[in-house]
Amino acid sequence: MADSSQISLTVAPCGAELTGLRRAGKDYMWNADKRFWGRVAPILFPAVGRPAEDTLRIGGKAFSMRQHGFARDVDFERVAGNADGSGLWRYVQTEPRDNYPYRFTLEAAYVLEGDTVSCRWTVRNDDTETMYFQIGAHPAFLLPDFRENDAIHGYIRCFDQAGNAFVPKMRSTLEDGLRVSIAPTPVPTDEDGLIVLTDTTWKNDAFIIEDGAVSAAALLDKNKREVLRVACPQAEAFGLWAPFKPGCPFVCLEPWCGIADRSGFTGDISQRDCIHALAPGEEFLFRYDIVIK
Repeated sequence: MADSSQISLTVAPCGAELTGLRRAGKDYMWNADKRFWGRVAPILFPAVGRPAEDTLRIGGKAFSMRQHGFARDVDFERVAGNADGSGLWRYVQTEPRDNYPYRFTLEAAYVLEGDTVSCRWTVRNDDTETMYFQIGAHPAFLLPDFRENDAIHGYIRCFDQAGNAFVPKMRSTLEDGLRVSIAPTPVPTDEDGLIVLTDTTWKNDAFIIEDGAVSAAALLDKNKREVLRVACPQAEAFGLWAPFKPGCPFVCLEPWCGIADRSGFTGDISQRDCIHALAPGEEFLFRYDIVIK
């Protein structure tokens, strides 16, 4: 097990976003270079993925909501913190927003436990009516020993709910950010069941794995040695993605309790796929772990 005293974190007040993860002088997180993608590990809330027509329909009213929600762009208060960067951040919505009519509290705790960074996000309904939401993670990790001219930049291995490596199937693809159903199709892998990371892996956008099939995804180096693992047994869906741009040096391993709408969906927020409901005063804990190998 790694010594957690060698691990340090950086968390930005805007979005309580984990923007740095370093162990013994080695960086693991993407650096938010806007040439490729100007974020690192945003909190996706209250929507994961794109709502159809960029709209949430709540109680007969339409509210504008862009892809992945707004939590990534609001300022959190640091409630408690340690010298290693771990700690607790809090955002309180005391009045309804123009695009989301609930009062709520969202807390983001980052805890170091040996070789693991435990990311624990808690949603509390402070309103007087049932609150509907999704929440998910979008962490981006540097490809190990990245060299732009290499034919292969690394690999991803997926694990099922029993902890066994397997090749998951995709049941939908993304078109303009919305899900379109397809016949169950295994993600493309090599003879070892690994997703090969090349310059063309993401030419058709993200791999979206639904139905809680994936409990963890591991990033491997070019020699097929595991570098880190993102584990989230509660994930209802898992996204694997990087922008389809030449020279992109990172990949995102994304556990979600939520998912983008299906193309053509026009129902109430309560009818969205992978939606969560909280009664007044109730809390929901979303947790995922980054395990450094």
